[in-house]
Amino acid sequence: MKKHLIAPSLLAADFMNLERDIKMINESDADWFHLDVMDGQFVPNISFGMDIIKQMKAVSTKTFDVHLMIERPEQFIDAFWQAGADIITVHYEACPHLHRVIQMIKDTGIKAGVAINPATPVSVLEDVIEDIDLALIMSVNPGFGGQKFIFRSLAKIRQLKELINKYQTSTLIEVDGGVGLQNAERVLNAGANVLVAGSAVFKSENPKETISRMKSLGTLKWA
Repeated sequence: MKKHLIAPSLLAADFMNLERDIKMINESDADWFHLDVMDGQFVPNISFGMDIIKQMKAVSTKTFDVHLMIERPEQFIDAFWQAGADIITVHYEACPHLHRVIQMIKDTGIKAGVAINPATPVSVLEDVIEDIDLALIMSVNPGFGGQKFIFRSLAKIRQLKELINKYQTSTLIEVDGGVGLQNAERVLNAGANVLVAGSAVFKSENPKETISRMKSLGTLKWA
């Protein structure tokens, strides 16, 4: 038995006090930092790039889960790896040569993930499920924090779990968007292993307690 993982999204942190928020997550029960990189092209927003991530890495003590919401991610794999990424996730929708991009990530020695948008069916992951360490279900439309969870995502999580079982892989299911204490248990019961939480953590009165409560929501049986 393994416990599910909590990955607070730094997109929702206070950027005027970013070091403080990073150190708070260091001291919490969180497992990963989730870092949403946006280019203003693939999604209608711009966040931060490799230089900021490198500075974040200098004060962090946890896994860096880098989610590239960008076009042509293959051009930046090496730069984000050098900045400190431990996992790089690219979007299926942004990669016409997905197998090649996954191999580029794995060639650096770190873990590779593939994300799918809310309107993209889980079936597109079948041809890569044996090649990836993580599959990310977007439960909101990517680009902005604070959106409401799309409940159709629960069915997609279950479908993805069936796909993983079919091929007997150890792929983790990560869910990003609108996840908080109000729905985390349902997301976990559907089959998720990693919960990304942004506003639910950083906008709460006691972020560390919120993380602890999310971490304590039952034990999952996954390999």
